[in-house]
Amino acid sequence: MTQDTDSLTQLGRAAAAAARPEDAVLERVPWTGDDQPRTVVRFVCPEFTSLCPVTGQPDFAHLVIDYVPSRWLVESKSLKLFLQSFRNHGAFHESCTVMVARRLVETLDPAWLRIGGYWYPRGGIPIDVFWQTGAPPEGVWVPDQGVPPYRGRG
Repeated sequence: MTQDTDSLTQLGRAAAAAARPEDAVLERVPWTGDDQPRTVVRFVCPEFTSLCPVTGQPDFAHLVIDYVPSRWLVESKSLKLFLQSFRNHGAFHESCTVMVARRLVETLDPAWLRIGGYWYPRGGIPIDVFWQTGAPPEGVWVPDQGVPPYRGRG
C-alpha cells in the first residue's frame, strides 16, 4: 500500500458490513486531482435496501450520489459496506437517503454533494428523495441522474 492508503482498514482486507449504519466505517483517501472543482464523482447503487420501520418489510431503492471533491475522495469499498449496513436498518425512505448524504458530507467535506434516492413502490407509490448541499460550484457540469420517472423501473 502507498502512504495515502496506509490508514485504510477495509481496502485489501476481509471486511464485513456493519450491523448498523452508525457502526459502519466510512473511509476516505486524499484527492490529488488538479482539476478542482470541475470534477464530479458519481456512485450508483441500484440495489440499496433497508427496512420499513413500521412493518419490517424490505424497501428497495436506486441511489445516485454525485459529489465534487474538495480534499477527500470516499474509498469505494467502505462506501459499499456502509450502504450494505442499511440492510437491517429500519427507517423511512427520506431518513435513509438523507442519512447517507449527511454521513458522506461529514466524512468528505466535499465542495458539493447531491443524492437522489429513487425508491421502488410500496403500496403502489414510488417515493423519490433528493438532497444536496447547495448550488454546485461554478463551471461544474452536473449530468442528469438518468433515472426516469417510475414506469416499472428496472
